[in-house]
Amino acid sequence: MDVTTARERLEEMLADLDRSIGVLRGEPVGVRDRSAADAGSDLTDADRAQAMLTVANSQRQAIVEAIRRIDEGAYGRCVDCAKPVPEGRLEARPEAARCVPCQGKRERRR
Repeated sequence: MDVTTARERLEEMLADLDRSIGVLRGEPVGVRDRSAADAGSDLTDADRAQAMLTVANSQRQAIVEAIRRIDEGAYGRCVDCAKPVPEGRLEARPEAARCVPCQGKRERRR
């Protein structure tokens, strides 16, 4: 994928994530009567929203780092071994920072 297309896709992904993060951080709409069941449901919803916010922020960081790599001329190279990241991987995940073998090693270490 050429860097112009990659940048466009990454910036679009970033804008979408920023909107989603804004919604996740937003206040509940409307006022309703509170019961014990509502409080338990709200806690579960808050936990779910917090988990989604954590994932969204992590994804946002990966996109920002990919844009930085474009600016530095390092986009498309693995950050661990400096080998090219396969074109198909960049098509599927334009924010990918690692080649498949290095990403596999990273995931096994977790």
